[in-house]
Order: sequence, then structure tokens, then C-alpha cells
Amino acid sequence: MLYVRENGLPQARLGIVVGKKFAARAAERNLVKRLVRELFRQRQDQLAGRDVLLRLQAKFPRADFASRSAVRRTCLAELTGLMEVAARPLPPPPAPIPPKDSVAPAAAPPAAPPH
Repeated sequence: MLYVRENGLPQARLGIVVGKKFAARAAERNLVKRLVRELFRQRQDQLAGRDVLLRLQAKFPRADFASRSAVRRTCLAELTGLMEVAARPLPPPPAPIPPKDSVAPAAAPPAAPPH
């Protein structure tokens, strides 16, 4: 899962969340973090002014791969695609919503009770 938003700063910032629930082995968690940091470092000029948060959302499928290099290649390909998405132009921010007090119409005086 990738979250990207403008941060109002001249540099980019990175956050990485890789929980034990999705990558049980520390080696897997560290691999993901190392790859993300390296890809982020390579693209910092493209990501300037953004906060990028990457969160592992699915289980790390270690049993699906025959070797460590296959795991690394697949992980690198997936993360490269995500960082390319993060480098795309950001959509314009939504228009601010005015406070409720300034939008409320003037209240009509209460009607006189019938006599």
C-alpha cells in the first residue's frame, strides 16, 4: 500500500511499515526496508516536497520463490513500480470547506403566536 501527499517542505520524507504479520522473518522485513530506502534515495529529486509512506499489505510469499535472488528481483520490481507511482504529479488539493457558521443563512424572526 502506498500513500503519497504534499508535505510543504523542499525535501521528501519516507515512512516504511513492515509488520511481523505480513513478513514473519526479520530478514524479509529488512530486505523490503533496504530496497525501499535505496529506491527512495535514487528518486529523491523526483519526490521533493512529498511524504511517501509504504506499508506492506499482504503476506510475504517466501515459499513461492526458489532462491533469495528470485525474492529480491520480484520485490525490487514491485517496489520500483510503487516508487514510479509516487513520483507522478500530485492532483490539486481539494478546495477548503468553509466553516458552518459563515454559511448559515440569517435566521428569520420567530412568528408571533396566534391570539
